[in-house]
Amino acid sequence: SPSGCPPPKKKKAPSASESTKTWFPPFLRLLGNSHKKKNEREPGPRTWPSRAAMAPCAQLVIGPAGSGKSTYCNNIHQHCQTIGRTVHIINLDPAADEFAYPVSADIRELISLADVMEEMNLGPNGALLYCMEYLEDSLDDWLAEALEGYGEDDCIIFDCPGQIELYSHHTAFRSFVDQMAQWGWRMVAVYLLDSQFITDGAKFIAGCMQCQAAMMNLELPHVNVLSKVDLMEDKLVLEPYLNPDHPMLAGELHAQMRPRFHKLNNAISRLLDDYSMVSFHPLDISDEDSLAYVLYTVDSAVQYGEDADVRTSRDVDLGGGEFDDYNE
Repeated sequence: SPSGCPPPKKKKAPSASESTKTWFPPFLRLLGNSHKKKNEREPGPRTWPSRAAMAPCAQLVIGPAGSGKSTYCNNIHQHCQTIGRTVHIINLDPAADEFAYPVSADIRELISLADVMEEMNLGPNGALLYCMEYLEDSLDDWLAEALEGYGEDDCIIFDCPGQIELYSHHTAFRSFVDQMAQWGWRMVAVYLLDSQFITDGAKFIAGCMQCQAAMMNLELPHVNVLSKVDLMEDKLVLEPYLNPDHPMLAGELHAQMRPRFHKLNNAISRLLDDYSMVSFHPLDISDEDSLAYVLYTVDSAVQYGEDADVRTSRDVDLGGGEFDDYNE
């Protein structure tokens, strides 16, 4: 039966005699949390470290597939090396093939997508969900071991998969974030969205909605980044999209759709405007000043280095770049 299938990588589902944690197969999880006890699915309020007792910080790099998450991790790592700062990167993508950066820990040591697809006869999407749910059940073991030895001056970057439902409504990363908070880590989510989305109003609004859903689900400090700006010929066209005017975007959709969809477009626009949560920072990985500003913004969200000399945005040399008017 499905409930008797052992997880891959020589990891067996714990039985009642082996562990107090009950293991459930993926198909039950897709039905929601109704199979869990109340105290399991309704944890207590999340607590964060106080300013008097600062803890290590971590970036959770998330976003759609192909948005440049691994490229971001690699370029931030190189930039930190240039300025003499150490960051550690942990891979949470079980489908990753190779890395351009050194990896401190790799989820594929615990479970890999290829093994799950072969042993469980699942497709790529189902196998990825299975891997994330297995990670969710292994936080006290694998993740705790991966984080051993880090102090308050350390910064971890988690390179995450590109399946957006993991951040918008699935339980895996919410459990991950809650566990990290219990261990005293300060976390910030870095949500990457491909800047090429601005060429299609429907895609950009959909990206904003997914971004907002992730912000509300994870309940973390959030830095939203428009990636791949280095591929754009005219970077100034980004200006209206850094703080999106959603009614204007809805107007663009009206011109492309039948009148019967106009009420839906307006409702989506009002939803995004009412919450007013989504704005973006541009990232040009070919520009060290752009990397420095994004890193400064992320650090500020978790108060990283607050014991060092006080910094402001004016301490980051933007070098007269094209985004000066938007970043100040």
